[in-house]
Amino acid sequence: MLLGSFALVILIYIGAALYSGRRYKKWPLSRTLFWILGVMSAASAIVGPIAARAHMDFTAHMVGHLLLGMLAPILLVLAAPITLALRTLDVQSARRLSRLLKSWPLRIISHPISASILNIGGLWILYTTGLYGAMQHNITLHALVHFHVFAAGYLFTASMIYIDPAPHPLTFKFRMIVFALSLAGHDILSKYIYAHPPSGVMKEQAESGGMLMYYAGDAVDLVLICILCCQWFKAARPKESIAI
Repeated sequence: MLLGSFALVILIYIGAALYSGRRYKKWPLSRTLFWILGVMSAASAIVGPIAARAHMDFTAHMVGHLLLGMLAPILLVLAAPITLALRTLDVQSARRLSRLLKSWPLRIISHPISASILNIGGLWILYTTGLYGAMQHNITLHALVHFHVFAAGYLFTASMIYIDPAPHPLTFKFRMIVFALSLAGHDILSKYIYAHPPSGVMKEQAESGGMLMYYAGDAVDLVLICILCCQWFKAARPKESIAI
């Protein structure tokens, strides 16, 4: 059933891309590929061998965390789903979506600081309290934690790199400062996990999981930094050089 849901999400995006391409400029194939890879990344963390092993192996759990909370959000944000929705929906529905994006609740949770607290703060709560052990014995709690990891990761990524329209844009300098602080919080947590295993996790698994979180997490964050710097460079480039 879950696999069918993920397949349906991919098919809806492809259908919207084809429909949009007939009405407007052709939708970039790269964005469709980003969407497919992003959904597959999220799916592999929830169903399949990695998800099954994550219940008994903390290293596998950390692989799932990286796929669901870091890699999938970047790929899905790069797919620009909001832009595609605005191009596909009828005028009234597009206006309602636009008003929702500009609403104050969404403005608060999509602010880089709020998104960073939800993302990194949520991970600190997960791994430094009894929450990690509790989620392994409660399927509802397990699902809620996974949803939070993905949603917070998506919000954080979307608040750093503006691929879709940003109703309340902030400066690159501000976003870079928040990103640096978040990166530090993520790295410190990975070292904390290495030295202080979460509840129910053996020391050897905590060490390998912490190292994976540190190095693989930094690799994913490096991609995000490169995208943000490229956007900053293009925005700051003198208009004269663009004309040349």
